[in-house]
Amino acid sequence: MSIEVRKTYKLFIGGAFPRSESGRSMAVHDEAGAFVANAAQASRKDLRDAVVAARGAQSGWAGRSAYNRGQILYRVAEILQGRRAQFVDELRIGGSTAPGAEVDAAIDHWVWYAGWSDKYPQVLGSSNPVDGPYFAFTVPRPVGVVGLVAPDEAPLAALCARLAPAIVSGNTVVALASERWPLVAVTLAEALATSDVPGGVVNILTGRRNEIVPWMAGHGDVDAVDVTGCDAEQRTRAETAGAETVTRIVVTPGARRGWEGTGAQHLDELAAFVEYHSIWHPAGT
Repeated sequence: MSIEVRKTYKLFIGGAFPRSESGRSMAVHDEAGAFVANAAQASRKDLRDAVVAARGAQSGWAGRSAYNRGQILYRVAEILQGRRAQFVDELRIGGSTAPGAEVDAAIDHWVWYAGWSDKYPQVLGSSNPVDGPYFAFTVPRPVGVVGLVAPDEAPLAALCARLAPAIVSGNTVVALASERWPLVAVTLAEALATSDVPGGVVNILTGRRNEIVPWMAGHGDVDAVDVTGCDAEQRTRAETAGAETVTRIVVTPGARRGWEGTGAQHLDELAAFVEYHSIWHPAGT
């Protein structure tokens, strides 16, 4: 008779799977209220460690060619497809009424944004008319380190719908998983760890929004925070904290269009995580 091996759900920081430095965990239950597993409860120190890992990986990730980043996003889709049954089972335990459709949507997000990796600069950038012997161009650049608060609804598809547009342009991410059902985010981290995504490009924490969000928004080395998964009070706290460090606070358009299917796929989602640089060059040289 074989022994059941229970899964240990940890954090994902810098390509590794540490426990919370605080030693805390939080119980996760299914829709019927039955205990499923313990998830690590991230602390402020875990957040700082994740930001350090994200900042350390950002320049190298942004320095890769757009085509290469697209290849890597597509590889993530391949791995999710290969583990589809596992994700379906985990979402079903968490109470999803359409787990197969959600996994398919998550895979499609990675494929869709992979296709835009070397095309979005042509659409979001511009050649600007100027009065003088110059060429003037505006080009989109990654904003840097992005904090991300995942919604509870469709915890896998929504998280992928936020991660893919954030990293495709060269940003790195510190994501706080769904508080209601965080386990699938750790399984996603396992897929990312076995893909070609470099360590530190995506870091995933599990924990309490009320504890983590203000410190994420107020961290001096976080350049933007997607608060799509926050309630109104948490967004207000994020805006207040972010004002101290001039951190961009983002509520992406996908939050208004819904997460089902491909509803959140749009260049607006990608544009939320870039900044624009204007370049002047003398004409004829």
